[in-house]
Amino acid sequence: MRRSLVLVLVMLLAGCAGSTSVAATPSPSPSPSATASQVLAGSIGAATYTIELPMTWNGTLFLYSHGYVEPGAPNPASAAPDRAVAKWLLDRGYALAGSSFSSTGWAVEDALKDQIALLDHFTQAVGKPARVIAIGASLGGIITAGLVQTYPNRFAAAIPVCGVLAGGVAAWNTALDGAYAFKTLLAPTSRLQVVHITDPSGNLALAQDLVAQALLTHAGQARIALMAALSDLPGWFVPTSPAPAPTDYPAMAAAQAQWETRIDFAFAFSNRAELEARAGGNPSWNAGVDYTHQLAISGDRAEVAALYAAAGLDLGADLRALNAGATIKPDPQAAAYLDRNISFDGRLTVPVLTMHTTADGLVVPQDETAYADVVRSAGSQDLLRQVFVQRAGHCAFTSAEVIALIEVMLQRLDTGHWDAAALTPDALNGTALQLGVSLNAIGGLFPANPAFTALAAGPYPRPFPKGSVAPI
Repeated sequence: MRRSLVLVLVMLLAGCAGSTSVAATPSPSPSPSATASQVLAGSIGAATYTIELPMTWNGTLFLYSHGYVEPGAPNPASAAPDRAVAKWLLDRGYALAGSSFSSTGWAVEDALKDQIALLDHFTQAVGKPARVIAIGASLGGIITAGLVQTYPNRFAAAIPVCGVLAGGVAAWNTALDGAYAFKTLLAPTSRLQVVHITDPSGNLALAQDLVAQALLTHAGQARIALMAALSDLPGWFVPTSPAPAPTDYPAMAAAQAQWETRIDFAFAFSNRAELEARAGGNPSWNAGVDYTHQLAISGDRAEVAALYAAAGLDLGADLRALNAGATIKPDPQAAAYLDRNISFDGRLTVPVLTMHTTADGLVVPQDETAYADVVRSAGSQDLLRQVFVQRAGHCAFTSAEVIALIEVMLQRLDTGHWDAAALTPDALNGTALQLGVSLNAIGGLFPANPAFTALAAGPYPRPFPKGSVAPI
């Protein structure tokens, strides 16, 4: 999501040691007949838009959906994941377009309508595209997948990256699990609110004060690790630093605390209020959830057990306390709103190619498992391919990695089938490396070797396929 990506890539990476080197490969020359020649900008209703046209358009349009914007923050339109990717596409004759969306926050409902309105406007102002490829990151990833589910006849393909592909209901339920565990185990008598938040900024400030106190003790650190494990947060935070050793549990817990305090708390204890206002109530629940089972399927379970033992805490007692107090129910109309905006049914009609970092603590890589599961259940698995990048960070991709993904999708559309050889980590890394030094950088600033890898992401903590029923 946009705010969090800025935090990770600018606040944390600036000045960090340990950046990886990139082999010096000359950048390929762009097509001599295709350079950006025109930018169209304007507004459709409350949403602004940007259209970028090459000198010679090849008939394909990339429709970009941007990430989460803090409620009320500036919200300019953008038409590509970054300027380097935009230039690469424009130099090859592709047109680009993107809407700001009519609102900030959990703007999925507005985004779906605004992007289709922009697509209609593009057809009127420029011409009807021969094909449209939806692409988007983070919240834009769920919007991208939502566009091809809701308007399948308008798109030829979709590329959701670091997307909230478990869907809105599942994502906010999982956020509730962490917030609920934090309050139950570390601040049971506090006035901290986990749903029906009335003072977002005050609630977040209180959460930050409470977690700062908890982190001063081994018991507090262990319980924060349990909270993180229920959401399957990774124990790796800084993209330019190596991952902690698999059994370096204190380092992993420290990284999870970074994810919580620097990134996730803002959504759990503040931004939820914007969603509740939009949805007309609380859309999340934990009534009937078995947190013992949720820990058992978490990749962090060994870490939690070790930290609890070192702190002299009874893990079973804490899990029983969580299960005993799990009584939060949703407001039905709010749950239905979030289900519409949006959960996934898996019925794909166009190729979808996703990408995720292996250590994303805002939108966990297990989101990919949840999406793959519903696609498989619908019998559409031949249309889906998923790739992973071995790196910490939310949407912490290099421009070259994004372009390598785009190249695979273009090949899929041109040939009508997936090239299995082109989708291997070695092939993707080779493609990205050949794009040159300037494109092998995270956010255009931090050099990084391409890091595609094979990953079997674990189960999503609380999947919620479209059509499931929330408790009443």
